[in-house]
Amino acid sequence: MKVLICEHEELLLTTLVYRIRKHGFAVETARNRKEALKLLRENSFDLLVADIFSPEFLGIALMRSIRRNSKNKKIPILLIADLEQDELMLHALKLGARDFVTKPFKPDELVIRIKGILQSKMVNAK
Repeated sequence: MKVLICEHEELLLTTLVYRIRKHGFAVETARNRKEALKLLRENSFDLLVADIFSPEFLGIALMRSIRRNSKNKKIPILLIADLEQDELMLHALKLGARDFVTKPFKPDELVIRIKGILQSKMVNAK
């Protein structure tokens, strides 16, 4: 399974890549929205993990771009958010985000959520 992680904080990105790869997933990274969209155009991914709000991503705009692109229209999206972003998270869920975690979170919590989303995706594909 292949996961794309979009995160601008270098330390968090490094931690997430390490933990997710440790659980057997292939991981690609993007540090901004432009990189993420390029990777999504050129590759197939099973899941997108993205920061909902940052100067580089603007997670809602990224989600809208993805949902308009027919190749990536159905990719599950797991968002990372700060605690005070409740309204933004509700909006993202309405736009089709599959799940989210709020900072601070334990990387293992994110891995459990990733596994759940991907298992659900495999069951629904059958």
